[in-house]
Amino acid sequence: MPASTDRYDIAVARYFEAWNAREPGELARAVATAWTPQGGYTDPLADVRGHEGIVAVIAAAQARFPGFTFRLTGSVDGHHDTARFSWELAREAGDTPSGGGSAPVAGSDVITLDAEGRILSVLGFLDRVPAQA
Repeated sequence: MPASTDRYDIAVARYFEAWNAREPGELARAVATAWTPQGGYTDPLADVRGHEGIVAVIAAAQARFPGFTFRLTGSVDGHHDTARFSWELAREAGDTPSGGGSAPVAGSDVITLDAEGRILSVLGFLDRVPAQA
């Protein structure tokens, strides 16, 4: 069981590395590490396949919420080739007087992994979204 749990944790850590990568080259590398070449990302606001589409979705979210980072809330739960986890988009520490803070966007994702632990698909659910999103 621990090896399987590690597999999910590693995949989710790579997922967040991609979402929080700031430089274009870094973002492209992080997406290529986390997702299979045919991998997909679907949530209520996006439905893309392939690394270029995923990079574009992440870059758009970063442009929409500068100074924010995605972070895991709670633990990762998984079985077989599927894992689920919750996250929030919050201000980076140091960007606010209190050193952290508001999370205007939060949600939960379900990922499916290939045999090597790379993401085949993400199904995202948005629990909290600003009205103007």
